[in-house]
Amino acid sequence: MSDKQKYSPGVRKYIEQAKKILDQKKEQTDRVKKLKFDTIAVHGLYTPDEALSQNQGAVIEPLYLSTAQAYRDSDEMEAALAYLIPTWCYTRFANPTTTYLELVLALLEGYQTGSDTSCLVTASGMSALMLAVDSFLIKQKQGTEKINFVSSIQIYGGTFQHFSIRKMEERGIEVRWVEHQKDSEEWRAKIDENTRFLYSEAPSNPQQSFCDVKALADLAHSWEIPFIIDSTCATPALMRPIAYGADIVLHSLTKSITSGGLAMGGALISRKPIVTKIKNDNPLFKESFAEYVKFLPYRDTGPAAAPLNALFALNDLRTLRSKMDLVSQNSEKIAEYLSQHPRVYQVDYLGLESYHLHSLAKNYMKLVDSDDGKGNEINRYGHLLSFRVDGPPQNARHVFDTFKIILRAGDLGRIKSIATIPAISTHLQQGEEARAKADVPPQMIRLCVGAENPDDIIADIDQTLSSL
Repeated sequence: MSDKQKYSPGVRKYIEQAKKILDQKKEQTDRVKKLKFDTIAVHGLYTPDEALSQNQGAVIEPLYLSTAQAYRDSDEMEAALAYLIPTWCYTRFANPTTTYLELVLALLEGYQTGSDTSCLVTASGMSALMLAVDSFLIKQKQGTEKINFVSSIQIYGGTFQHFSIRKMEERGIEVRWVEHQKDSEEWRAKIDENTRFLYSEAPSNPQQSFCDVKALADLAHSWEIPFIIDSTCATPALMRPIAYGADIVLHSLTKSITSGGLAMGGALISRKPIVTKIKNDNPLFKESFAEYVKFLPYRDTGPAAAPLNALFALNDLRTLRSKMDLVSQNSEKIAEYLSQHPRVYQVDYLGLESYHLHSLAKNYMKLVDSDDGKGNEINRYGHLLSFRVDGPPQNARHVFDTFKIILRAGDLGRIKSIATIPAISTHLQQGEEARAKADVPPQMIRLCVGAENPDDIIADIDQTLSSL
């Protein structure tokens, strides 16, 4: 008996109807893939036909605040809850507004990469991280199997805490830290048959570390394991790691993608298929990892994004490319100023030609759909930078405390310029020894540059540095 024959005629009727809808959606997706990045960001898969036929002509994607979906009858409910037809069912599982965001993020990360992609939106970047890695950290056999994964140590402080405490200390999963993530040989030396994935953050927060994305993806695949990368600071406007072989891309949507600062969110985008040697009976695990996570682990653990947050993110996303172009140019001007200041002993910004990782980042960090007049995309390096104030740590605190325009907060990615001292905020729990290995000294001020006139931000920095 086939799967369809197991169900009543009423259920089979809904399955046939759903097939027609899915075929139409695939045709629509194929059409949208041919559009430019900005057009995809603005429209996604929300069409005039859908606006008129389903949403009373609403020009903007509607906000669905309902917690649950109603069904026509028991046959439709059975088909929906068995995942035989498209459904959102319950906002812990999915939501129409969140789905609009997932569809456009998948398309933007997959833009011109040659790969199909799927996306899951979550309540925060940390929940996206947890869901991405946990599926690979399960024992495949009985006994004393000692599983591990390899990660750059230059990562967000919360990620370091999650890996070192939640994974290593509480669950006994070994984390093998790479101190120089540019060095592919250091990565290679730490991999063995029990390694489950490689993990990087590039550009890293706050020290602007970077990796050779393609080399690490190739290395991971030679061991039949996935390469996972947090690309929050780049956004798909400046780098799409899937083009270079990355399997899973993570974002804190709270940051640059939702630059207005009104929403929390995370995203997990996976290439179809991913590379993994983990055995899993569900075919989606390898073929469409983000969908697998959405249908099972995400459903069962419940880190659902609020629909209102998804709408805020969706609205900010529409102008992502132009905003990242603007704030990158602002950052480059400010970084050049800082690099010449006598009270600053180091500036960490990938856009500075003098920065030791500039040539590597130049291969990857490019403004999508830009043109330098010779058919090449223009390099842009994002709006996160750090500078290190000369003298004792108290000098950095004085500079930080004396800003008049720049806001003091642990946040980043805002349309407003925001600064923090990572050693006493985002990386405080990492501890002094780990901060030293990650190159996060107490003299470092992290600055995420906004869309203000950069001359005003330079003046604000100048007045406080001059007061030392």
